[in-house]
Formats: sequence, C-alpha cells, structure tokens
Amino acid sequence: MAESIGFIGLGQMGSAMAANLLSAGFAVRVYNRTPERAKPLVDRGAILTASPEQTATPGGIVVSIVSDDRALEAISTDALASALGKGGVHLSMSTVSPETTRRLAPIFASHGATLIAAPVFGRPEAAAARKLWICASGPAGAKQRVRHVFDAMGQGVFDFGEEVGAANVVKLAGNFLLTAAIEAMAEASVLAEKNGVSREALLEMFTQTLFNCPIYVNYSRRLIDADFDRVGFPIPLALKDMRLARDMASASNAPLPILSLLCDRYVSALAKGRANMDASAIALGAVDDANLKWD
Repeated sequence: MAESIGFIGLGQMGSAMAANLLSAGFAVRVYNRTPERAKPLVDRGAILTASPEQTATPGGIVVSIVSDDRALEAISTDALASALGKGGVHLSMSTVSPETTRRLAPIFASHGATLIAAPVFGRPEAAAARKLWICASGPAGAKQRVRHVFDAMGQGVFDFGEEVGAANVVKLAGNFLLTAAIEAMAEASVLAEKNGVSREALLEMFTQTLFNCPIYVNYSRRLIDADFDRVGFPIPLALKDMRLARDMASASNAPLPILSLLCDRYVSALAKGRANMDASAIALGAVDDANLKWD
C-alpha cells in the first residue's frame, strides 16, 4: 500500500509539489481553502478533504505551503496536531517568520508530533521540475524520517540544525538577497541606458562573466524583456517577505538599509497599481526614478 501524505495549500507552488508526490507514488490527501484548485490533482488520484486535519493519518506526514503566517497559524491547530499524533510530522514549507514557527512547534509536541521548518527556494517552474532547494530545521530524527518526501520534491536539502526557526531565517535572508540582486541589476541597467548602452548588452555581458549564476541569469532575462506580467511570485507576497525580514532585523538590532529600500520599492509598486505583477517588477521603480520607459 502506498504511503499516505497530507498536503495543505494548492497555490502555484503547492500544486506542483503535490503533483510530484503523486508521481513518486504517494497516496496524497489534499486540502485547500478554495477546493476547485484541487481538481487537477484529484483527476490524477489525490483525495480531496474538507479540513486540514483530515489530510493527516496517525503518525503520518503532512506537508503545508501556505501564503503567510496567518494562514499557517490557521491550520496549525490542536486538531491537526492531534490527528497526526505520536510520531507524526508537520512539514511546514511556507515562507514565514521564525518566531511563528517557534510558537507553533509546541502545539505539535504536546500531541507527540513534530513540526519541521522546510522553506524552499525556486519558482513554480522549478517546483514542477523537482528542482527546489530545501532548507530544513528541527529535530534530527524527524528530518531524517521525511527525507524521502524531500527527495520527491527537490534537488537538494540543506540542514540548519535542530533550532526549528533556523530554516526560516535562511529563507528570509535568501529572499532579501534575491530581491536586492534584482534592484541592483535594475539600477545598473538604468545607469547604462542613460549613457547610451542597452540593458540587454550590459546584462548579457555580466551574466556570462562576473555574475553567471541562476538568479542573475534568470532575472536579467525578465529585465531585458520587461517580462513582469508572467507572475510566479506576486508583489504582495514579496512585500510580505521583505517586511518579515525587516521585522527580524529590527528585533535583532541588525540595521539593513538596503532592505528598507526594497520595502519602499514594493509599497510604491502597490501604490502604482502593480499588485498583479511579478516580484521582479520592483525593477520598474528604478526605471520610473530615471524617467525611462521599458517596453
């Protein structure tokens, strides 16, 4: 009999990840606040449930990837923890505050279950291709137990120890670096175009030489093509992540002036009606400031 895995959250990322679990031979029980999103998975054999706790089996594994801290708190209840029970694992793959993870972990522990933080790096297309990079933190035994689930969804796992919020720290730091890279490329492109060099020539040279790495290569193409309407990571979620990182920085007395700029860029993007654009549209802030137009 196939091992049963619960899966909560069927946005672009979650749907692709749950599909990979089905392809790997797991029996997948799914829940989403909007049930219609589950139809493609149900058509492939997933079982749709009416509540988060119904995705769980005693001593089993439930994966979740939801939009924000409030959504994670809404599903991380005594009902889900009790349904998992002794030996159960809630594999939390959302991008949330480390403090939220630390606050929720005892709920599961009180029922003999374990919360593991395992946020991911990769856009929806990487999730579909099983190319996610996974960061994990929490009790070692539970992480080892879910390793086969990680392998069905990603290309590699980085272990950040037993302190359950550590992986969330890494995820927020990584999203800050990613967004700062987009801003830096946008500003460099503006400087080039103001002085007679096309952003395409500039970015193609740098991404083949000094900055030949996935983030620069992939996002430079979006900047070159002004491809901001193909949304893998919407601006409101990007702003949410930058605010979480800023709150973490403030709480730890770590001044991060670049991060403050990025928060302001995203607030400005929302004010200009860009909520439905991809997070890479932060580049348009530098374009606007320079009174340029990118087609």
